[in-house]
Amino acid sequence: VELLKNPPAGEEEFLLDLLTNRVPPGVDEAAYVKAGFLAAIAKGEAKSPLLTPEKAIELLGTMQGGYNIHPLIDALDDAKLAPIAAKALSHTLLMFDNFYDVEEKAKAGNEYAKQVMQSWADAEWFLNRPALAEKLTVTVFKVTGETNTDDLSPAPDAWSRPDIPLHALAMLKNAREGIEPDQPGVVGPIKQIEALQQKGFPLAYVGDVVGTGSSRKSATNSVLWFMGDDIPHVPNKRGGGLCLGGKIAPIFFNTMEDAGAL
Repeated sequence: VELLKNPPAGEEEFLLDLLTNRVPPGVDEAAYVKAGFLAAIAKGEAKSPLLTPEKAIELLGTMQGGYNIHPLIDALDDAKLAPIAAKALSHTLLMFDNFYDVEEKAKAGNEYAKQVMQSWADAEWFLNRPALAEKLTVTVFKVTGETNTDDLSPAPDAWSRPDIPLHALAMLKNAREGIEPDQPGVVGPIKQIEALQQKGFPLAYVGDVVGTGSSRKSATNSVLWFMGDDIPHVPNKRGGGLCLGGKIAPIFFNTMEDAGAL
């Protein structure tokens, strides 16, 4: 935060990228610091040559929910910032009881709060998302037989689960037909995956039976780290992706679906 207030020469772009893209959203401790700093910029209580109040509200709108919500709702009362805050809130779903704060402002006559309520009612957060392509061209990453969640997120590597890119290295670390781990028992088939990625198409995880065993989101995280798409403003995590299976375990299916996978 102090560096953002007084950025060293030549470090401006790097610092702004750290703030914009490398802080986990939600209720992480770093998100608390980020939201507090951006709120102070928006209110004029702090200054940075890299951020205007308008930009601060825009960045608060990328944080999904948690500590960013109150500053965005407060900004609905600022004529200059309200249009940006309304746009951000219209695409924010994790409101919980803060929904009633927006409702209260709308009932009191705040036009921007009314816009937010109408946008939620019209489900613009969903309907404005990009349409699914009519045709998808992918490269198949085939895993024969049954893949359980321990193959995708091994229990002995549970310590690394919060670090998705690190934990994903252990996916399929034990050799099987068609799968060649970089370091058997330690590191999965990373080189094999990278070679397939060189074809230039997204990878699709294809198996006979996929996702059996205990329910663990980390299994989905590992698959999507290699098969998914970057999530704007969310570091070290991916969504989307494509998974095909003769059979897909119901809980794994739902978890993949929740992460945006097909």
